[in-house]
Amino acid sequence: MDDLENELWYPVQSPVLFDEHNDSSENTVTKKQKKSELPLPGAFVVETAKETGFHRTTRLCLERIREAMLHHRWQEAAEYMACYPQQLEDTTAGPGKHYKEMIWRITIEILHHHPNSKMEDYNIIYEQMKQSGFKHYLMICLEHSFYLLLHGQIENANRHLSIAESWRHGQETAHQYQRSKLIQAYSGLLDYIIWCDKKNAPTKTSSTTAGSNKDIHYDFRQASVNLKEILKYPGVWDPFILSYVEYLQRHNAPARRLMKVLKVLHYLVPSHELMLDYNSFLLISEKPGDIKKALGVLLDMLDYACWRTSMDAWKCLKDVIDKLQLQDDWKEVVAEQMTARKEWWPAMHFTMFHASEDAVQRPQLMEVKASLTKILCPEMKLTYPAGQITKDWRI
Repeated sequence: MDDLENELWYPVQSPVLFDEHNDSSENTVTKKQKKSELPLPGAFVVETAKETGFHRTTRLCLERIREAMLHHRWQEAAEYMACYPQQLEDTTAGPGKHYKEMIWRITIEILHHHPNSKMEDYNIIYEQMKQSGFKHYLMICLEHSFYLLLHGQIENANRHLSIAESWRHGQETAHQYQRSKLIQAYSGLLDYIIWCDKKNAPTKTSSTTAGSNKDIHYDFRQASVNLKEILKYPGVWDPFILSYVEYLQRHNAPARRLMKVLKVLHYLVPSHELMLDYNSFLLISEKPGDIKKALGVLLDMLDYACWRTSMDAWKCLKDVIDKLQLQDDWKEVVAEQMTARKEWWPAMHFTMFHASEDAVQRPQLMEVKASLTKILCPEMKLTYPAGQITKDWRI
């Protein structure tokens, strides 16, 4: 970095990233840098009163990196970035956590856009950043695994996740705990993918069957343990179940298989939006008792305030009750579901305030709810209008 400060005070030649035989005037690099007409954001590293020569050089270097990135001059940004990590050697700037994360993210962004970046470049940067400190270690490991997955290196990605899964540093914080569970979830997913690949792969010789079966069983156990463990942590497993449901839907999986997955989701998160899909499957099912389950699923959703004004949820509830009324025991079924709710459900859904608000803002919803009041709460005197909606409520 000895000559970098002097270099920064002169216009930087944009590197040629095209065919050397192309003589187009647009591709000619001039000595005088063209000034951009685009407005640039203000500097995020400003000069200070106690700035040393080293600080001044690194600040100017970072400004050059930023300007090159904003104008998509990735080769130029890469050349300056090769010098900037010396900022980490500065002992007067504290632990340098901010600079470590900034170097990590800027470098990966440059590599992502650079036309000549290679997988080895990514691996080198990720490994260097893992060794630079512990604060972002788990997230760097996870991002590294994602990159390997994008390039089809499933087992290599799983190996990095396994290393991160066993990593510990000092007293575990809440953030570290959540990230470790997320890594455990992805590790379980990759174990499952590896197990599927090995299970479907043909065995070459009979002599390798025993060893192959042992490896397959090990991968299955690893996947089973990890995926079962993360079900205890809502927020971690959400994307995995959602992705699995979407996968089944895209591949036209049987309805019973989808219902099995959604049944588990209903037990874990009864207010999840996929419960509307679960209700649809139950509503068209020919299996005795599924219509009763559909009623329970919708009432469970409406127990949560986030669904209180949902037209979709109330319309589905009306469809279920309409079908349920074809059975002789429909009143007993509804009463059974509403027994535990009769003390607080009317106050949540069927007050005069709800009626006046729905009449003005959601008249269609009011009609649906009004048709259900006497069915759900037959023995209670409600201030929410039943039957037809009079004009008084809409004034």
